[in-house]
Amino acid sequence: MDGELLERQYRSHLSGYMDWNQLSHAEEWILFEKNIGPYVGIDEVSLSQGELYTILINKERKGRSGSIIAIIKGTDVRTVTSVLLKLSRRRRLQVREITLDMAPNMEQTARICFPAARR
Repeated sequence: MDGELLERQYRSHLSGYMDWNQLSHAEEWILFEKNIGPYVGIDEVSLSQGELYTILINKERKGRSGSIIAIIKGTDVRTVTSVLLKLSRRRRLQVREITLDMAPNMEQTARICFPAARR
């Protein structure tokens, strides 16, 4: 069996990728609201060729399944907050503690999006 054909068939038909509700914006951002918890972490990471992404994780999941809450292309406060504010207010207020580095843009994003969280 042709491996490339199998890969195309899986992606196009079997995986449900073409029907994914986040497909239209997945290159810019993805959100998994159900993964949010009381302890989150936010940081920027370079995934490839200098492109920076902001990643929000559920720290209680310790890197296991369900730990990613958001991946957003870029680190600009306006861009990141506009995406994170798509999370329901109830879920954002559920966050009690957010871990971040000393970058001013991360602090400002945390303050705007998670006002009840201790930084």
